Amino acid sequence: MSFSRGLALLLLALLGPQLLGACAPAAPRPASVPPEDRAAIAARLEADIAYLASDAMAGRKPGTPGGRDASAWIEQRMGEVGLVSGTNDPGSYWRLPVDLLGVQPDSAELVLGQGRRRVVVPAADAAVYTPRRRALAFGGPGTGVPVVFVGFGDGSVLGDALAGAVAVMLADPGRDATRRDALFRQRATAVLTVVPDSAALAAVRAAAERPRLQLASEEQDNLAAYITDKAFAEVIGARRWAAWKAEAEDSAFTPIELNLSVSLEATSDRREFATQNIIGMIPGSEPGSGAVLVLGHWDHLGECGPPGAFDRICNGAADNASGIAMMLELARRLKAGPPPGRDIYFLATTAEEPGLLGIRAFVKDPPLPLASIVAAFNLDMMAVAPAGSPVGFVGRGKDEGLDAAVLAALARHGRAPGDQSLADSFLMRQDGWALVQAGVPAVLLSSTYGSRAILDPFIAARYHQPIDEAEGMELGGAVDDLLLHEDLIREIADPARYPASAPPRP
Repeated sequence: MSFSRGLALLLLALLGPQLLGACAPAAPRPASVPPEDRAAIAARLEADIAYLASDAMAGRKPGTPGGRDASAWIEQRMGEVGLVSGTNDPGSYWRLPVDLLGVQPDSAELVLGQGRRRVVVPAADAAVYTPRRRALAFGGPGTGVPVVFVGFGDGSVLGDALAGAVAVMLADPGRDATRRDALFRQRATAVLTVVPDSAALAAVRAAAERPRLQLASEEQDNLAAYITDKAFAEVIGARRWAAWKAEAEDSAFTPIELNLSVSLEATSDRREFATQNIIGMIPGSEPGSGAVLVLGHWDHLGECGPPGAFDRICNGAADNASGIAMMLELARRLKAGPPPGRDIYFLATTAEEPGLLGIRAFVKDPPLPLASIVAAFNLDMMAVAPAGSPVGFVGRGKDEGLDAAVLAALARHGRAPGDQSLADSFLMRQDGWALVQAGVPAVLLSSTYGSRAILDPFIAARYHQPIDEAEGMELGGAVDDLLLHEDLIREIADPARYPASAPPRP
């Protein structure tokens, strides 16, 4: 090799990457911070988690003083990091009200009869439930209210003729709830389900007699009763009941009006109260280009330890003080940087634990058009994994454009996607699911859900337990995930780098 050729090759080796880079478009570099900045981020996360997960917040249960204190603190912190109101309502700066209804079954009575015989069915063989404070229904001869046996069907063949009737149906596991709802939609006064035995009735009780929390707007005014097959046969007559059940097995079966009197009564303890989602935003510089949504739930379980335990408070440090802390730190960092093109909303949801109620309320009455949200990022249980852990990608496969952006960001950060089957198992268990159902591209990216080796010990020992306290947080993976989100959100908030798949609708 000649000296001149060797020198040329050496220069090419040294300068080639720079020369090639000068010819190619500059690619945005991921957020990269020195160790002292990572330590500062971790310290801020730790301080916010410690405050939200302190005993003073008493587990942040909606409708409690601790829940109110937690939401007031989040409002204060949103202002401190420089957000403005995201309610788009001058009358409510930070808060999106969410009306909840708590129901606890109290008393019940079921009376059946034929002719002059009346039988008060023992509590061991029957149960009756209503969401109202008191509900009462009568049916049968002399009442003007028919009692109709629909077998394994849903009464739809009767149409409006079922309105006002007491419907009697046979239990069919896996279909009962759907059939019962269909009967109530046809305005049945009450539905009496005949279950196979006392074990099946005990399973009904275990599910129905827990305190329930629901959106007040979704309250269903109904009266649902259950009776064991044996107890029903004792009133109807075993031979007659066996014949009716055999008829119900026939595909040509049509509902039968029974010569049976029915009286049902139930009472419940009810509590109606208001809680709130909290929402702030960073206004974008390009109005009409859509929005990015960052969300996490602020609530937890309150006191969940057994009576008499030394520590009964479920502090919810990982679940989900960590998600709110990350949201606030992301808001602070994004606000301190260049103005985004798109609006970025930050939503702290209430009542996630009892059934994604806060996010469902948001979807029902959003402060911005859901169709304008080009991507949503849920932050839930963000402080469990050590630095360098694989990333759980919950929501993958629901939107091609968002999937591609996430995978590219993972590559830029040198992060490996985690166990996809594990991540998929959490899709319907987190707030992003309500958004996906409403057509909003939404993902949850967290190293907590990247591998069973990380998640399983947390679930077994600390999940929904008093031991989920700030002292047990692992912030290495949380800082990694925060920097990943910062990079990704900056990209998606830039209409030039991430064009909307469809023009945002006003």
